[in-house]
Amino acid sequence: MAELHSLQDLATEAPTETAEPAAPVHVQKLDAQGRAYATGKRKDAIARVWISPGAGRIIVNDKDFTDYFARPVLQMVVQQPIVAAGRNGQYDVKATVSGGGLSGQAGALRHGISRALTFYEPELRPILKKGGFLTRDARVVERKKYGKRKARRSFQFSKR
Repeated sequence: MAELHSLQDLATEAPTETAEPAAPVHVQKLDAQGRAYATGKRKDAIARVWISPGAGRIIVNDKDFTDYFARPVLQMVVQQPIVAAGRNGQYDVKATVSGGGLSGQAGALRHGISRALTFYEPELRPILKKGGFLTRDARVVERKKYGKRKARRSFQFSKR
């Protein structure tokens, strides 16, 4: 015969343990050459980034980044995560970028450098996350609609 439990009996039983999801533990991720690799994206641009300890050189598509990104604003954008982390002159960055324009490529490189820094030094993650460098900027060009001249621009109205 099955026993009937009262509410009081059920309340006195030990509560079952609920497993709370633990916070993810970020560990160092390096390749065989001791480099950290990450991919950064912005608009249509994609940057593949390798970071290794060095003198602070940034090489983009086999050129110095000051030659590749001629505008000072783009050079500043590329260096933002390194400066925010306080790691000036400590890491060499080698990157290949493709797609999009120079502004998108600079944003993709910034995203890739930030992610690679967190793979090399996981303790930098809170600083870079607070600065917004680890978030992929999702803004992309809106597609053209039929019956429109561009995405939203209508054809010019003619009364006659």
